[in-house]
Amino acid sequence: MSKLSRRNFVNYFLGGSLIGTVLAFFYPVIRFITPPKQVEARVSKVQAAKVGELTPNSFKIFKFGNAPGILINTESGELKAFTAICTHLACTVRYDSETETIHCPCHNGWFDLVGNVISGPPPAPLEAYNVEIYEDNIFVSKRG
Repeated sequence: MSKLSRRNFVNYFLGGSLIGTVLAFFYPVIRFITPPKQVEARVSKVQAAKVGELTPNSFKIFKFGNAPGILINTESGELKAFTAICTHLACTVRYDSETETIHCPCHNGWFDLVGNVISGPPPAPLEAYNVEIYEDNIFVSKRG
């Protein structure tokens, strides 16, 4: 067994202190840069509007859990609901009453009233929701 000299002890001690100091500095920086994991509330049904709140050929953005949803009253009076998050870069979509389509203003994406992509860069259709009317309330729920 070899004896540990004072010089080696000091070198190990200072090296360990340096590593500890570097870790103590970078740990909060890394924690600040990485976003915390958020548990999304499992929402399956929300009240989106009141009956009569939407005139024909208009829309309303509502909160569906942590994400926005869009409720559309078509020109014929049919209610349709979708996620309001574009499938391209997660911008919020809007209803264009002139063309009766859903438009993403970020990169000019267009969706029909079924949620399918008409034109632009979105790679997938919008998620459609079920719409139910109960008493004076319009409820929106996830399909399936």
